[in-house]
Order: sequence, then C-alpha cells, then structure tokens
Amino acid sequence: MKNPFTIISVFTEDKIGFKGNSAAVIQLHNPISGKQMQAIAADLNQPATTFLWPSLVTNTFHVKWFAPDAEIGLCGHGSLAAFAFLSDTVGIDTKMSLDYGNGLITGSANDDGSCQMQLDGIEVLGELAIPRVLEEGLGVKVKAYYKTNNKNIVVLENEEQVKNMKPNFELLRTYEEFGYAVTALGKNCDFVSRTLVPHVQQLEDHATGSSHAALVPFWSKILNKTVMLAYQLSPRGGKFECSIIEGVVTLAGNYKAIVHGYLNPEFAVEPQDKN
Repeated sequence: MKNPFTIISVFTEDKIGFKGNSAAVIQLHNPISGKQMQAIAADLNQPATTFLWPSLVTNTFHVKWFAPDAEIGLCGHGSLAAFAFLSDTVGIDTKMSLDYGNGLITGSANDDGSCQMQLDGIEVLGELAIPRVLEEGLGVKVKAYYKTNNKNIVVLENEEQVKNMKPNFELLRTYEEFGYAVTALGKNCDFVSRTLVPHVQQLEDHATGSSHAALVPFWSKILNKTVMLAYQLSPRGGKFECSIIEGVVTLAGNYKAIVHGYLNPEFAVEPQDKN
C-alpha cells in the first residue's frame, strides 16, 4: 500500500524574498517505530519530517516529528505543513487536529495558498541572569534573557543586531541550553527573531512555529497587542501572521509544495528480525 508524501515550504513570502522552512509530510496507514521514522527522516534530510497516521476521531491524526538526527518534541512548521498536505484529501477550510501526545494542534488550509494553526502559547517562566557564554556565543550584547519550557527567549536591542548576528555555535554548544529564540522589536513588523539550536545538526532553524508559540505571548504583553506581524530573519526568512486569544496562539502563513511522491513500501513497514 502506497504512502504518499510531499515536501512543503511554509511561512513563505515571495514579495520580500522569504523562502520559509521546508518539511516532508508522510501519511502512514499504520504507525511504525520511532527508530524507523528516524531512519526515514535521515534519508529525506529535511529540517523536519512529519509522520501522520489516522486517529479514531474524525479529521484528527496522530503525529510525530523528526529532524535528520533526533525526534522533535513540538514542531510548528512541520504542523503547518501537515495541514497544507491534508487539505488535499480532507478539504480546504476543513478544521483538522494533530494529536502529538501532549495536546492537540488544530488548523486548516485556505484556497489562496495559505494556512493557519492554533496551539497553546508557551509562557515565560521567569527572567534569568545572562550567562557570559551566551553573549560571547552570540557576539552581541543581550538586553534580557528569559526561561521557557521550550527554547529560551533572548532579547536584543534592535532588529539590526538580530539580523547581523554571527553566532559561534561551537561556543554555544558548551552551554547546556537546547535552543534560543533571539528577538527584538521590528522596523517593518512588530517583532523579529532567529532560532538557534546549537546541539543539533541544523544549528539555525529557518521559520519556527514553536519559537513563535513563546514569542507571541511574550510580545503581546509588551506591545499590548493581540494581533501581530513577525519576521524570522534566518537565511531563508519566514513571515508569520500571529494572534493570541486566552493563551491560544494562531500562526498563519503561506505555503508552497515542492515535491510530491510515494514512500517505497519497504521503508514504511517494520523490518523483520533475521535472527
């Protein structure tokens, strides 16, 4: 039985040259092991590979995400790509849900090449002292540093610092923190950011939904706004239309399908033990 997949780039914006972040989305008929998913993700070598398989609930799908070298606990751009992918079979404007074990992410696609999703906002847990290794690793003066249960938020003085920052990933890797959402006020948008993940293969993520699940509540309180526009100033760039209501964050953006295909059936079943 064939397992369709598509590589989709999300949070794109042609007008300002943002290519967004790509994810492979694979529809499975039955779940396979994490080991097998990891092997497939390594072969496809995308920033994220999203695996979907049916739930007993209508228009709800189980989901797991893998980078080429590790499982991802929460992947926003891989989720948005999943809603774009599923709209071909479930339908445009149909509300869908992804069950990732720790909650549901809901979303839908539109007929104008955009889609949106809703996920729980990630709150700041407290302000932290600024580690010397963080400033040295970023090569810029840090204005403030905050703890979250995902990536920590690093606030810089202005957009230029975020854009021109040249991180020393080897130095950042000497500190135990998994990742950072480096951010500042924007000039042509409400806020800008870059996401750094020094302990994994990719090092910098291109357009990061999980970071914005934390950045939207953070900037909403500072700016006293519930609807915002955000740019991720990665090498590829990402545009996020953001809003927050009662702690639930909505992220919307454009998407483009890059490649359609089918997974070789032998890769979508568990290998048999020959011993």
